[in-house]
Amino acid sequence: MPPSGPPEPAAVGRLRELLDALPEPLARQSVTHSSWTERRSESYERLAFLGDSVLGLAVTTHLFPRLDADRYGAGELTKVRAQAVSGRSCRLVAERLGLDERLVAAAPRGASPAATASLAQTERVLASIMESVIGACYQHFGLERVAPAVVEAFAPEIERALDRPADFKSALQERLARRGDIVVYPVVATDGPPHDRRFEVAAMSGEHELARGAGRSKKDAEQAAAQLALEGLAG
Repeated sequence: MPPSGPPEPAAVGRLRELLDALPEPLARQSVTHSSWTERRSESYERLAFLGDSVLGLAVTTHLFPRLDADRYGAGELTKVRAQAVSGRSCRLVAERLGLDERLVAAAPRGASPAATASLAQTERVLASIMESVIGACYQHFGLERVAPAVVEAFAPEIERALDRPADFKSALQERLARRGDIVVYPVVATDGPPHDRRFEVAAMSGEHELARGAGRSKKDAEQAAAQLALEGLAG
């Protein structure tokens, strides 16, 4: 038997095997940017929508029995998951899988090399392609095969989220940044005397109100609003 090659970095091997085994049309669609096709349905966008849900479910299913229920309520679970599957996390896994190189290789004839290289270095694009690949693998192989491979590939990001959790505001902004949105926190109400003031803020993305939160400081109210917004997005 010939010697096996070096191990896959950060255990992305199983997910790479699934990606390599995809039917060619589905594999090509998973790395096709919407600017490269006249029909957006032939780009990675719909697959990314599917893959986002599969990624969240796979990581949640992994975390739920692992974390102590007394320490990790729904809010803490939401926070850890949001960080583990954030745009930055997806970009890091995408780079380990070589999805940036696959994107460049999939560019159609006549596409600007400079523009293609820029796409391959953009976090939002790489995160979407990571989700798209997960969606494509789920569509072809099913959750039973895909979920363990996804958890394995995202293991460093999961451990980082557990060891050094980010705040809810950072997690929410990372989640929204993946679709090109930002969040702001206008104060919508104040109550109480100056020595015991309570603030209510809204987490706003464009004209859309994601959630409201309250606290004894603007910072606390913003964190509460961001937490509720994350839970709403995950629902």
